[in-house]
Amino acid sequence: MKDIIDGFLKFQRDAFPERVGLFKNLATQQSPRALFISCSDSRLVPELVTQREPGDLFVIRNAGNIVPSYGPEPGGVSASVEYAVAALQVSDIVICGHSDCGAMTAIATCKCLDHMPAVAGWLRYADSARVVNEARNHKDPQAKVEAMVRENVIAQLANIQTHPSVRLALEEGRVALHGWIYDIESGCIDAFDGRTGQFVPLASNPNVRAVAHQLQRAV
Repeated sequence: MKDIIDGFLKFQRDAFPERVGLFKNLATQQSPRALFISCSDSRLVPELVTQREPGDLFVIRNAGNIVPSYGPEPGGVSASVEYAVAALQVSDIVICGHSDCGAMTAIATCKCLDHMPAVAGWLRYADSARVVNEARNHKDPQAKVEAMVRENVIAQLANIQTHPSVRLALEEGRVALHGWIYDIESGCIDAFDGRTGQFVPLASNPNVRAVAHQLQRAV
């Protein structure tokens, strides 16, 4: 804990004075450009990876970067998504998984979670990804975990589109969805291309989107 307190004191002494104007503007308002949904894993820090300042990102972090489908019992994730989209009017939503994800590893390897019933219950929101991943062949256990990470991002992109605020924003063409996988060791990001259904390097495909245009109405 001492290290954390020392870090705060360093922030107060060095970092804060350099951003006095920024924090003064942020004191009574915020207008983040993006909603960033990532895993709680300590190795993935959204603001560090994207080099954003305070006020730039509205962040949701939880085990497995999960977005439950919209339902009659809204929770913290649903409320945060709704606030970001309906109140803050973010223009982009990023769902970001990462390599060596403990939650996805537990699912892919069928690890017993009886001693963590809350975690087990939460990870049921990744069931659609698990079913798809189980139906495919994988060359080894590591490949199976990596595929689970990807399938989960795709599943959560589908889940978030069941939220009324997101559905409306997509219908009106004012929000884009992004699905990312961050590799901890290399620092690289792969992004889901909704046109091809494949993950591609973000560095060489900066304009790729998972869902980038207005949804089509049924006729």
